[in-house]
Amino acid sequence: MDKIVSLSDEENIPELQKYLSTLTDDRLINTITNSALKGKKVGTIIKGIFKGSPPSSTAGANRRLLLYQHCIPLCESGDLQTEVAADIIGLLMLETHTLSGPSLATLASLFVDAIKVGKMSSGKSLELFPTVLTALAACEALSYGKGELSGEEYKKQMINSLCSSRWDPQCVIHLTTMFRDVPLSSEELQFVVEKVLRMFNKLDLQEIPPLVYQLLLLSAKGCKKQVLDGIVGYFKEQDARQEEESLDLEVQSIPQDQLRHVEGTAILHIVFAIRLDHELAREFIKGFKVMYNITSYADLCPFSVALLLSVARIQRYEEQVFELLKGAIIKSFKDEQLQQGSKLLQDLLPGHCSVAQMILDTVQNSVFGWDHVTQGLVQLGFFLMDAFGPKPGPFGKATEGSLAVARTPTQQACKLGGQVLLQGFKMHEPIRGEILEQVLNRLVTKTASPVNHFLDLFSDIVVSAPMILLESSSKVTETFDHLSCLPLATVQGLLKAVQPLLKVSMSLKDALILVLRKAMFSSQLDGRKSAVTGFLLLLKNFKVLGSLASSQCSQAISSSQIQVDVHSRYNSAANEAFCLEILSSLRRCLSQQADVRLMLYEGFFDVLRRNSQLASSIMQTLLSQLKRYYEPEQDLLPPVKLEPCITAHGDQVYLQEPLVLLCALYHICNCVLVGLDGDEEEEEGYRSDLHAVLESMTRRMIKCELEDFELDKSAEFSMGSSVGVKNNIYAVLVMGVYEVLMEYNFIKANYSKRCFEEIIELFSRYQKLSEILKEKSGKGRVPSHKTPRSLFSMGIISTLITVLFSVLMWRYTNIPSVVEEGGKKEKRSSLSQLCLEGLLRIFTTCQQRYPDKMAQLLSTMGWTSSEKAVHFVMNYFYIRQFQRALFTQLSGGEEDFNSKEAQLLVSILSVLSRQLKPLSQQFVQMITWTVKICKETSFEDSAFCKGLLSLLFNLHVLYKSPVGLLLELCQDIHSELGDIDQDVEVEKQSNFAIVNMKTASTAALLVLSQVDRVLDEVDWLIARKKSQTASDKLGCGKKPFTLMLTLINAEEEEMHLSASVAKTQVMLYFINV
Repeated sequence: MDKIVSLSDEENIPELQKYLSTLTDDRLINTITNSALKGKKVGTIIKGIFKGSPPSSTAGANRRLLLYQHCIPLCESGDLQTEVAADIIGLLMLETHTLSGPSLATLASLFVDAIKVGKMSSGKSLELFPTVLTALAACEALSYGKGELSGEEYKKQMINSLCSSRWDPQCVIHLTTMFRDVPLSSEELQFVVEKVLRMFNKLDLQEIPPLVYQLLLLSAKGCKKQVLDGIVGYFKEQDARQEEESLDLEVQSIPQDQLRHVEGTAILHIVFAIRLDHELAREFIKGFKVMYNITSYADLCPFSVALLLSVARIQRYEEQVFELLKGAIIKSFKDEQLQQGSKLLQDLLPGHCSVAQMILDTVQNSVFGWDHVTQGLVQLGFFLMDAFGPKPGPFGKATEGSLAVARTPTQQACKLGGQVLLQGFKMHEPIRGEILEQVLNRLVTKTASPVNHFLDLFSDIVVSAPMILLESSSKVTETFDHLSCLPLATVQGLLKAVQPLLKVSMSLKDALILVLRKAMFSSQLDGRKSAVTGFLLLLKNFKVLGSLASSQCSQAISSSQIQVDVHSRYNSAANEAFCLEILSSLRRCLSQQADVRLMLYEGFFDVLRRNSQLASSIMQTLLSQLKRYYEPEQDLLPPVKLEPCITAHGDQVYLQEPLVLLCALYHICNCVLVGLDGDEEEEEGYRSDLHAVLESMTRRMIKCELEDFELDKSAEFSMGSSVGVKNNIYAVLVMGVYEVLMEYNFIKANYSKRCFEEIIELFSRYQKLSEILKEKSGKGRVPSHKTPRSLFSMGIISTLITVLFSVLMWRYTNIPSVVEEGGKKEKRSSLSQLCLEGLLRIFTTCQQRYPDKMAQLLSTMGWTSSEKAVHFVMNYFYIRQFQRALFTQLSGGEEDFNSKEAQLLVSILSVLSRQLKPLSQQFVQMITWTVKICKETSFEDSAFCKGLLSLLFNLHVLYKSPVGLLLELCQDIHSELGDIDQDVEVEKQSNFAIVNMKTASTAALLVLSQVDRVLDEVDWLIARKKSQTASDKLGCGKKPFTLMLTLINAEEEEMHLSASVAKTQVMLYFINV
């Protein structure tokens, strides 16, 4: 060793060559090994060997090759110090270009063989491999087998052989790093990327992030889309495996938190690479744009959604990403709605892939330290709520209702945005302040647009985390300062939502009271109305000891609000003083405009239901106000003073006092308070006063004629003149008094004949005035009469509806003929028809607003408690009742057929059938019955035919393909209407008796509409299949798309036609019909 070092230092090359030639290979190898292990002069020795081994001589070239062949495995052995191994590899890299072609080929084979057998686990010598391959590619010709290959081709063979062999998982990262330094053609790079991606599943989970990082660096050479797709595909597979394992309830092979942390790290690496490589970013966005055109969204997953949201933090890509997600979400909801409404599409396509669920899964996954995703989630939530929230209609009113039942895709997208923000608020502390601030800012700034969705979100936040919100109470206090400038609906929603916070935060309550007191003296009407709203809400929620329990109130309190009450100090005396102070402030409103008084009167009723100990103060206030408009002299008519109830400004006449609402409120409040504990003497005082007033008003209103109010037929009711406006106001007030007195007498009647006679007298006068008002109000220049608001309480309406239910449900066929004949003579609807109209309205309202409570509605109609649990049986029971009723209608002759009632029965069946589960036994029976009725009913009634066929189509489309049904109906229509070619004799067919000469045109329009719907579904299906085929997304083993076209044929033969030809044939067929 010393000899080699000394000769090398002296630059005595001839002597060095001579000395090296005397050493055997074994001795030379031992010398290098010993020196390397000791870490002494190994670099000098290797340099000396290179100096004494000229590559031009055979001996020198062989010695150089021997040096490489020995040092490479020596560095991989792990016996050397890291610095020593690095020095050796560095020296070898410097001399690689001097090796001959065969030597380079030998070294390349050495590396490949070592990798195949797993001897490159440390990866220290792999830094040399790129240099070897680069030098190898520069060779002109190399022997390969029995022929020759160029150096470039030989290198390609080495890479192909390497990528086709088995890799030790421990060397995958090192090999990926190594290939970054190897010049690769696009084909070679693809080999490498495919191999690395295949190795993902063989690596430990913790090794994935560094491999992703190296693979992204490698993608600088190309194959960017392949790299991104491979990484996303791997994590999508892992998520699917996690879900399957969680369903099996077994021990998970990979802990969920570990997987999520790895996914988060991988996302960081990808976003970092995208920031540095804009070409990678463009490929990433382009890939999702292509995917957006595929309706199955097969490549989307929670990981890819999280990745998109992280990329959205880069400003230049923010708009593109959110537009992509917006489009994908709305398209997903539309496709889901389309598939749910068609059994045809459900049979031909796999289950729908919900983008909304992926986004919600991403929110759940983000709890594992995905801070780089949470900001994107916040932006996405507000983006969806802003883009798809309710739009302003005429005069700024919302065109859509609450999102509690989201039906349209836009409503579902808006609701999804709220869910994302609510879940994000619950899970992530750092973003709570931003979410709250943005929600409150929108409530304050969007005064011209509906903000119901933001109010719902704010309310959900308060309910889910009231104590957390107190940490940001200053933001809520700032919002209070804007109350007088906000629309009344916004103020009501905001103050209702914030009530739980007021019970635990004295500062927040004081700040609100100060704002409300200022608003009470506002010059703006809306400001004063906002103050009344706020004070009434405070009266309802700050209970005085002894008030009604929450269980006795019709308005439920959430569990979160109850929890807040537990932590607050209950001080009944303080609450009572506080409430009395508020009542004192509210009495000032009794001298303000009618709108303010109206709001106050309505609010008092809710206050009494929740805070009954305030009854004395409220009832005395109302009674004194009522007596201002009551005529105490018992012999004078009329008993109410109408003139003080109006006011005039110039030629304009306005309502000043909503007297009838005051009467109704006082009466209803008295009914609510009956039976409650309290000061009996005090209650007896105002209660006896009330009874005396109402009894006197009943007696005198029955004696009154319309002339006593100057409202006879000769009076003017045109809304174009001040006199007409005044008379209209008087008429509405008088009708309201009649309603209040009818309800009062109905409640106290206890089935007394005298009371019911008085009710009939009151109603006849009410009806007479109502007819005059309808007749006269439209004769002026401004025919703007609207039906006045009914003042009947929900209690009496409920009682009356219960009676009507009984009439219809249990005695439908036993309505006295005298009653029915009376209706016919007076040219008004029969009692049974009125019952059916009421039922249809009730069922339709429940189905639209509270679809989940239809069974609860039905359960109140005479079922026992044990039967209430079987909701679907209950629903089906009532379907059977209405089926029997319709069958009774159809069993008589056509002269006895009541078309309007039959149409109402069909409409009711249509609503109730939506509660049945498709393919259930009850649903199949419903279809079978409907088909039977259509086949056997031959009444010539177009309106009834339209309703019945619409019901049949709506049911059939959820059961199976409607093509066979359409074919039979088309045959019937064809036979009734004839052919467009008069010379063609049409065979007489009658599959459905409901299709006859008078109903054929109506049936044809319905059939064409249904055909148009089917063809739209075919269009959608073709587009989806085309995009899937273009992207190689058509799964193995699935039937070819041409099988769908068999639905066009009545037989079950397969039609190998193009979709366009098949559609053309269908359309021509219907045109010919």
